[in-house]
Amino acid sequence: MGDKATSDLWWKNAVVYCVDVELFADGSGDGVGDFPGLTGRVDYLAGLGVTCVWLMPFYPTPNRDNGYDIADYYGVDPRLGTLGDVVEFLRAARERGIRVVADLVVNHTSVDHPWFQAARADRASPYRDFYVWVDEPPAEGPTDVVFPGQETSNWELDERAGQYYLHRFYKSMPDLNIANPRVRDEIHKVVGFWLELGLSGFRVDAAPFLIELTGVDEAGPGDPHEYLRDLRAFLDRRRGDAVLLAEANLPPADQRRFFGDEDGDEMHLLFNFVVNQRLFLALVRQQAAPLAEALGELPPIPEINQWANFVKNHDELTLDKLSAAEREEVFAALAPSQDMRIYGRGIRRRVPPMLHGDRRRLELVYSLLFALPGTPVLLYGEELGMGDDLAVEGRGSVRVAMQWDDQANCGFSSARPRVPVVEDGDFGYKRVNVGGQRTDPGSLLNWMERLVRRRKETPELGWGAFRVVPAGDPAVLALRTDWRGSVVLTVHNLADQPARAQLELDAADTDAGLVELLADQRYQRLEAPAGGVPVDGYGYRWFRLRR
Repeated sequence: MGDKATSDLWWKNAVVYCVDVELFADGSGDGVGDFPGLTGRVDYLAGLGVTCVWLMPFYPTPNRDNGYDIADYYGVDPRLGTLGDVVEFLRAARERGIRVVADLVVNHTSVDHPWFQAARADRASPYRDFYVWVDEPPAEGPTDVVFPGQETSNWELDERAGQYYLHRFYKSMPDLNIANPRVRDEIHKVVGFWLELGLSGFRVDAAPFLIELTGVDEAGPGDPHEYLRDLRAFLDRRRGDAVLLAEANLPPADQRRFFGDEDGDEMHLLFNFVVNQRLFLALVRQQAAPLAEALGELPPIPEINQWANFVKNHDELTLDKLSAAEREEVFAALAPSQDMRIYGRGIRRRVPPMLHGDRRRLELVYSLLFALPGTPVLLYGEELGMGDDLAVEGRGSVRVAMQWDDQANCGFSSARPRVPVVEDGDFGYKRVNVGGQRTDPGSLLNWMERLVRRRKETPELGWGAFRVVPAGDPAVLALRTDWRGSVVLTVHNLADQPARAQLELDAADTDAGLVELLADQRYQRLEAPAGGVPVDGYGYRWFRLRR
């Protein structure tokens, strides 16, 4: 398997960059981002060094949930361009060595989708069983509404249909009936269509909900995961190097099922929600233990599979896997105002405002992200230290226009943007933008480019076996990764005071030489780990052992 490290298992050492097309760049001058604008900025992505772009939904939609309510799986929202524009972007990305994956949102459709319109109109319609219907919702009521405060039930009465339909998310997004073989066939067609146009895979939205069988006849399929194996097998037949990156916010033991059996025959990658949440708890406490414990809870996974690590995504920073006390601890430090919180479980802010723009802590957080075992995923604008707009309702506060320069409309469009723009304050586009940071050697953007390059040159972190190394200081997280006889050590100090990490290494490594790969500053050259590894407050150091 190791011989495939630089070829067909490309996701093992990838750097993924999440893009919302309507917020990235406007090529048509109508104030909304689009595919021509994205294509015009593809050299920026290549310069940053990302190897895979993840596109958020770009399909036709009434846009009641940021495009996750899809009305046509085979089209492109007219605001964002045409199918031809999508193919042109895929070609431009491919020529620069960048693969592209897109959101696969098949747990539900929009109520505007022709399938649902046909289903609600006639009980005899062949599309009626595409959705989940009941005459009366369960008497006990729901206990796990996804959006508390916005929805009170998972069932909605459709007057025209004369029945209730299941919706795990908003009532405008009815759930598909995955137990119906015809629904599965339609999903296969959608996957096959976009693979033919050049996608390299999909980010599978809401994977646990996709395979649940609430309201489905007990005679339905026995093992819901059988569908994920079927989807993976179809993907492999159509394009062997394509990937499935799944959203499954579950405890680690439950997440493991979504990788499949010992051959890893379901999802290729899973977002690492538990590590993400514990990272912020560790940051707030200035202690390594929460993060070290989360890493220790991760189950062994097949070599073909991978964890996808992130600091921030396009939704709220969910803290649902922390205890109530731990959650309040993070809230108090990073979201002290109620308008910064959402659903009682998350923070609707980007990371730079949470950390008050502290460059040392920002570098620490992203160095940690890229040093964790797995594949790093960046949200557009993280490389600049972009902020948010709390005036935007709900989770949309982090979904703001990309800040290209300090001129009118932040370089996003030649017209006044019809999307949220951060105009003022420390994170406004006049202070935080690509143009200004490009010309500053010490900028966050230039630092991030160096970080991306170093991560790509350190395949041990994507492929190797990791373990936490005792460091003799509660604030220091030290990780060791072994692969093909090579060893990489990363040391991160989560406290604001300098530390000296006393690393407990194997006897054969105590006198090994150290080659420094990355650090927060120029340290005095360290010949060997014996005697301790100095690291400044909020500092970080990456080494490769030279035996």
